[in-house]
Amino acid sequence: MKELDLLLERYLTNAYPAAPAAQQQAFAALLDLPDPDLAACLLGGLPPADPALTDVVHAIRAAA
Repeated sequence: MKELDLLLERYLTNAYPAAPAAQQQAFAALLDLPDPDLAACLLGGLPPADPALTDVVHAIRAAA
């Protein structure tokens, strides 16, 4: 999905390098989600099923 690509690219460029290690690990875990779940979290506003991913989801949205 183009929209997901744009969100993730902006986060990687603008926020990921300075993110704490825990957030970087959560980002890697987020990328393991199936695309429909990832889209629901990032584009649909649904909270991730794993609460440990919440901070990185907020950071990705903020970087957009």
